[in-house]
Parts: sequence; structure tokens; C-alpha cells
Amino acid sequence: MRWWKVLGLAGVAGVAATGVAIARAERRRRAYTPEEIKQRLRDRVEGAPSSGGGAPGA
Repeated sequence: MRWWKVLGLAGVAGVAATGVAIARAERRRRAYTPEEIKQRLRDRVEGAPSSGGGAPGA
């Protein structure tokens, strides 16, 4: 019966670690101002290769 407890504690620790990782990512994402987000998107679009109008991956 003891190994069930260990398995349960490991599961709880895994869920907690996942929650921490998600919270950190969310905090980092929300740290940008709207102007910074717009500028980053513009930079991405400028750096993206233009397609010839064909099907993607063709």
C-alpha cells in the first residue's frame, strides 16, 4: 500500500510543477506592453519569408 502513496505524491508534485511553469509563462507574457507586442509582431512579419502565393509547403 505504501507505493500507492508515493505514486500519488509524485502525481501531485507533477501537477504542482506544471502549474508553476504555466504561471511563469503567463506572467512573462503579460509583462509586455501593447506597443511592445505590436512592434514584435511587425518585426516578425518583416522577417518572414514571403510566399509566392502557392500552397503552403509546395
